Amino acid sequence: MSNNSSSITQFLLLVFADMRELQLLHFWLFLGIYLAALLGNGLIITAIACDHHLHTPMYFFLLNLSLLDLGSISTTVPKSMASSLWDTRTISYGGCAAQVFWFLFFVSSEYYLLTVMAYDRYVTICKPLHYVTIMDSRACIKMAAAAWGSGFLNAVLHVGQQHVGAAVLHSYVRKAGFTVVSLCVACGCFLFLVLSYVQIFTVVLRIPSEQGRHKAFSTCLPHVAVVSLFASSAMFAYLKSHSSSSPALNLVVAVLYAVVPPAVNPLIYSMRNQELKEALKRLIRCLLLQQE
Repeated sequence: MSNNSSSITQFLLLVFADMRELQLLHFWLFLGIYLAALLGNGLIITAIACDHHLHTPMYFFLLNLSLLDLGSISTTVPKSMASSLWDTRTISYGGCAAQVFWFLFFVSSEYYLLTVMAYDRYVTICKPLHYVTIMDSRACIKMAAAAWGSGFLNAVLHVGQQHVGAAVLHSYVRKAGFTVVSLCVACGCFLFLVLSYVQIFTVVLRIPSEQGRHKAFSTCLPHVAVVSLFASSAMFAYLKSHSSSSPALNLVVAVLYAVVPPAVNPLIYSMRNQELKEALKRLIRCLLLQQE
């Protein structure tokens, strides 16, 4: 977006390469990543929805995370693949606004959901006797709805600020105020995540049996890995020096925080989770039997 004129009808997209061979390579590479994300997240959603053993708060939130991952990667990757396949570089103003809105919605909701999932792990480890009371089905639905609703509100306000900025001159104070509020909320969630896991690991390290510590760590480490991937890619994207930015670097960063997490998250959660592994095996076995 080169200027704020409301008469703009199209934008030019950055491309990975000018050579046709590299464009096709980009298409096939992204197609493989996209299909892997669809398969991984789709299997997790189906397994959790169909297996009654996984009808618990932790897996309910994981199902929501997979839905958000599918939404976020579907917002950006198909358009990028189409641009490479047909060698087009333009996107309409409405298309750009819609893509920004949906991407912010899914990514913001995922950030808030990861915060909720940290609270779920905190209650599990630090307050196990009160877990059933605190994390009942109604509370879980409310927390998941709050994460989705907060993400939606954040996206509406961000996209609304763009339109206000295009229509009204001298709106810098309003933009600055909204930016400060957004940063405060983001930092508050991050601080909550850090403090939750400080308390979690403090309790886990006090567990006398090695088997107990291993079981506690196995329920927390996938979430820590997902949060670390999400936070590190987002921080690198938004805190990098603008003076050192280049189109190539911007594209790499965009891939890092928009494409990699949704594709990798299912793998992270399924590697150390025996219950999820068994559910996925039962699901795949059932699907194979239906094909015979």
